[in-house]
Amino acid sequence: MKQETIQQIKAELLRIKEETVEALKTFATKESGNANDFTSTFPDYGEESDENAQEVGQYSTNIATEEILEKTLRDVDLALKQINEGTYGICKYCHQEIDEKRLLARPFSSSCVKCKSQLQKN
Repeated sequence: MKQETIQQIKAELLRIKEETVEALKTFATKESGNANDFTSTFPDYGEESDENAQEVGQYSTNIATEEILEKTLRDVDLALKQINEGTYGICKYCHQEIDEKRLLARPFSSSCVKCKSQLQKN
């Protein structure tokens, strides 16, 4: 893959990381230690029973969203690490190069389309 393309992908990964962290900060606090660990905060809408129900519902949504966003952060960090190590763009299953179009569309992909399709069939 061309160095220019890798730099374009790296810039996109950094943008995704920044947006993901900002999204997490809207409902979670950052834990000390691991840069990608956040804890959802419990919302406070008031003391009425319907407000309490809303709080529980929102908290449940926040926890699920937190897990998805933290996984995205881990995937982005892994891709950035691989770029720095010179191992970016290699499928973790078949060890072949991942198509450039796939990486441009989803820069933190860790598998080629063929392997991903095969995995989804199982």
